[in-house]
Amino acid sequence: MTLSRVISGILWRFVERSASHGISLGVTILLARLLTPADFGTIALLTIFINILQVFVDSGFGSALIQKKDADDVDFSTVFYFNCISCAVMYAVLYFLAPWIADFYQDEMLTELIRVLGVVLLISGVRSVQNAYIIRNLAFRLSFNASMVALITSAMVAVAMAFYGFGVWALVMQQIVNVAMGTITLWCVTTWRPKLTFSRQRFHFLFSFGSRLLLSSLLDTGYKNLSQLVIGRMYSPSDLAYYTQGARYPMTIVSNINASIDSVLFPVLSQVQDDPGHLRNMMRRAICVSSFLLWPLMMILAAAAEPLVRLLMTEKWLLLVPYLQVFCFSYALWPIHTANLNGIKALGRSDIFLRLEIIKKGMGLCILGATMFYGPFAMACGIALSGLISTAINSWPNRKLLGYSCREQWKDIAPGCLLAILVGAVVYPLGHMGWHDAMAVVAEALIGLLLYGFLAYVLRLEVLKYLLQTVEGIRKKR
Repeated sequence: MTLSRVISGILWRFVERSASHGISLGVTILLARLLTPADFGTIALLTIFINILQVFVDSGFGSALIQKKDADDVDFSTVFYFNCISCAVMYAVLYFLAPWIADFYQDEMLTELIRVLGVVLLISGVRSVQNAYIIRNLAFRLSFNASMVALITSAMVAVAMAFYGFGVWALVMQQIVNVAMGTITLWCVTTWRPKLTFSRQRFHFLFSFGSRLLLSSLLDTGYKNLSQLVIGRMYSPSDLAYYTQGARYPMTIVSNINASIDSVLFPVLSQVQDDPGHLRNMMRRAICVSSFLLWPLMMILAAAAEPLVRLLMTEKWLLLVPYLQVFCFSYALWPIHTANLNGIKALGRSDIFLRLEIIKKGMGLCILGATMFYGPFAMACGIALSGLISTAINSWPNRKLLGYSCREQWKDIAPGCLLAILVGAVVYPLGHMGWHDAMAVVAEALIGLLLYGFLAYVLRLEVLKYLLQTVEGIRKKR
């Protein structure tokens, strides 16, 4: 797999995620001005159950198809039919559990909302293998086309419904239309079609790798959504909205950069799994580059949080500012998590992957239990603490597998991280000088980024040299 193809895959993935998350974020901001925090809290509560069941579709077997070097139509078709049946069963379970869920949260309206929103599970069953096919072949331009059609169509439907007073139903239909249109378009732009074949032998082979990743993803998703379940039960829908929306904005930035590299990194690392030295170098580059790009964005976003929220979402959303700032730190740690876990997956060590998830979730549950009675903000701080501890846990196996320890990883990224924190502290006062919110946000962003780039150049950071060399190499090839 050539470097140009890898870079092309990263660029297309970045363009897709930047455009999709940009449109999605813009629509969310518009809907936040039309709807109430309670509406967003209700849809966040519903999405918890969908996300947990969605893991069966998006994780495990899809990763197994990507990791297997000689995967063919029989493998893809086997997973396709298994996913379709699984999704039908999961929707049936969700349909019958809906009244119990509504009764637990003391809101009868949830029954109908859950049953309607659950349709996304049925649609996802016929989409997941197409996604795996695109990722395996780094054909992210096709994914970009599907995402744009889905986002624009669902955005138009949601905004129109919110404007005409449909409330939370606007958010429900946004998700259904998004998944439906994305699936239809994906089938139109890809060439793979399922064959009338199902191999038990292939299924068991893929299951041996994918089942551990599936269980790991279930633990991860269940743990991530557990805090929202607790907030939905113990506190108000508005509290849940502040918590979830506070996490959404830094996650959008992370998804545009780190996840773009991450989605390309796993299939690329899988191709060099027999060369630990090469794999280590690629993983090191991924951690350094992702952290160098993400940390200044997270620190500047945290510094500009108050004027930004007031400008985009109005005064009624100001209570989410501290949540946003805490989650900025939490998501800044993602490059370490994803690169280490991708290295482990690429080596085929899903057994280690599963053990790590069990350890991390056990630790996280202890932190959640210690913070849940002190309010949603204390729980958000607990998530950040858990993420910091998890950087050491995720990197521990690679100390032996690849000779790349947690200490070495932090040593590689420390200059950029410390520089980003310094820049965030410098620009923070600009948002509290009585300027118009728009002027304050622009000033903090521009001054922060320019200062970070200038200091990185003056200090001659190694990762900046690598980025400049990469850009120059691409320019020369063109």
